[in-house]
Amino acid sequence: MTKKKGIISLILVAAVIVLLGFTTAVGFGKTGTGAMKNIKLGLDLAGGVSITYQVEDKNPSAEEMSDTIYKLQLRVEQYSTEASVYQEGDDRINIEIPGVTDANKILDELGKPGSLEFQTTDGESVITGADVDTASVQSGQDDMGNAEYSVELVLNEEGKKKFADATEANIGQPISIIYDGETISSPTVQSAITGGVAYITGDFTYDEANNLASTIRIGGLQLELKELRSNVVGAQLGEEAISTSLLAGAIGFAIVFIFMILVYYLPGLASGIALLIYIEIVLVILNAFNVTLTLPGIAGIVLSIGMAVDANVIIFARVREEMARGKSVKNSLKTGFQKAMSAIVDGNVTTLIAAAVLWFRGSGTVKGFAQTLAIGIIVSMFTALVITRLIIFAFYALGLKKESLYYHPKKERKEFNFLGRKKYFFTLSIAVMVIGLAVMGFNQSQGKGFFAYGLEFEGGTSTTVEFDRDYSINEIDKEIVPVVEDVTGDHNVQTQKVAGTNQVIIKTVTLNLDQREELNQALADEFQVDPSTITAENISSTVSSEMRQDAIVAVAIAAVFMLLYIWLRFKDIRFATSAVLALLHDVVVVILFYAVSRIAIGNTFIACILTIVGYSINATIVIFDRIREELHYKTRTTDMEGLVNRSINETLTRSIYTNLTTFVMVAVLFVLGVSSIKEFALPLMVGIVWGAYSSVCITGALWYVMKTRIGAKKAKASVKK
Repeated sequence: MTKKKGIISLILVAAVIVLLGFTTAVGFGKTGTGAMKNIKLGLDLAGGVSITYQVEDKNPSAEEMSDTIYKLQLRVEQYSTEASVYQEGDDRINIEIPGVTDANKILDELGKPGSLEFQTTDGESVITGADVDTASVQSGQDDMGNAEYSVELVLNEEGKKKFADATEANIGQPISIIYDGETISSPTVQSAITGGVAYITGDFTYDEANNLASTIRIGGLQLELKELRSNVVGAQLGEEAISTSLLAGAIGFAIVFIFMILVYYLPGLASGIALLIYIEIVLVILNAFNVTLTLPGIAGIVLSIGMAVDANVIIFARVREEMARGKSVKNSLKTGFQKAMSAIVDGNVTTLIAAAVLWFRGSGTVKGFAQTLAIGIIVSMFTALVITRLIIFAFYALGLKKESLYYHPKKERKEFNFLGRKKYFFTLSIAVMVIGLAVMGFNQSQGKGFFAYGLEFEGGTSTTVEFDRDYSINEIDKEIVPVVEDVTGDHNVQTQKVAGTNQVIIKTVTLNLDQREELNQALADEFQVDPSTITAENISSTVSSEMRQDAIVAVAIAAVFMLLYIWLRFKDIRFATSAVLALLHDVVVVILFYAVSRIAIGNTFIACILTIVGYSINATIVIFDRIREELHYKTRTTDMEGLVNRSINETLTRSIYTNLTTFVMVAVLFVLGVSSIKEFALPLMVGIVWGAYSSVCITGALWYVMKTRIGAKKAKASVKK
């Protein structure tokens, strides 16, 4: 790069920073298009719409309720990936949709879930909505090139057979679609439909086709529902949580920025600038793709910031190694970027695989986490491999070529014999897990349960209170919540404001009649509330059994795909097996920490576990990448234990620095955040520390044990032959 190109590059970088900064801070036009203030926030951050349905059917079974909740969950995610559906009482279903405020519009678009039937001309019912898996709009073009729309129906196995028989017997005749007794469409059967996929065609506009598809989807519920109430709810965490999170993010970023400069000098400055662009791009993308941001989403961003720093640390560590070998600054920079490429790509791809699987298999908050994590990973790779490279070579082209600006030779550190102490590390890991399991067993024997489950997992009591004035979120946290905690003994109380009223919804553990009366009296004594106006209902878990199952299956599938990818890339199943075993080891320890510390398990628990899954594998990949590189130079006389030890030691600085910067980001959130953020940040800090330990002390040793033992068996077998 010439000096002129270097100047132009830096001017362009500065222009991009200013443009993106203006976009995120102010935006364009009267509405501030692109501004950070316009990012959709989830119900836990900014409120949204709450809708309650009453089941019309008498005495619905638990299975029918569960199935209806699951299907509604999938349906309302068209409004927000963070929407949640849960049971209230025995025959009510509550829907919470964040990021929206027009309850009537949602109700109109969602429609009234009711009965759906496909009938022949003689009134015979062919199939019901329960036989339809999905209904969606398909677009195409007619002979004149004009857009035309149709509705695609995908039937389940039972519906496929029934519909095949019906269409075969009614070719040339209409089969009407009846919704709540009203005919909404009467398409004519053109041919027998035996494949389980049918298309409803006609002179549809997009809106007409979309409304028909939506109605069919709604009619696929097993139970008939009637709207009972709807309202706009206030934020659970409120403006304080958002402002403290932003402040924590700014402080964390400043600390990381300064740290990178102090450690890596000029390259550290380049990475700090690239990291600033990274944050701006992520905020713009959240706006552009209308992503709903919630607490788990913030987790995804925090994790991806750590990975963005990680990529730069890997690069600069490589650059320093090349300079230590006597290469020039320019050659060291080129070689450093080249050698770091494989570790960066492999680490990010494995995490991206996890995000993709979680997106396709997960639901609700799991999808929100996966979405922000995937965005962060892609942008972090771009900024590290493109923006950082552009900036650092522009600095060099401007004449900043002194070796001291990039590297100060230091006294060589004595290698630590990690493998020589593998028995101690294995023993420590096993001991920690055994102690954790023992504490869990003790708590269970004392009647406390293995875990302290939050409302999302265990359900509880929802109490609606009409106060004499409109309390702010901060006042609710400081004045009302302590009273509720004192009466109920629940230290994980959740509150919601009902916008436009003085009502506050208080969610606690399940309360018996005496406890309800005691709470009502306490609220009357402290806040002059009329006890007769207080209503209470038992609510089921927000995280349904299906959602929990989806999350577990998603993590399992992600682990399998990671294993296959690492196996493919490293051409050795032992790399993949040891990486996944260490990953599961990290997850188990964090779960045990929840059990021992009695931190309530709720939606943030899922987000925390997924964060650990995405993060800890990355550090392992870097170590394995170095082992793979060293194996290329292995001879018959090479000491395998020494090779692994050398690889771990050569990447040790990177492992410490990366985990330290990510830990700092989360620690600042823990110090400044509100209580719900603290509950998420503390286990995550434990996970980061333990993940760093396992990557350095466990994974390499696991691979070595597998390599030497399995390799030795193969060698003996070949000798016998």
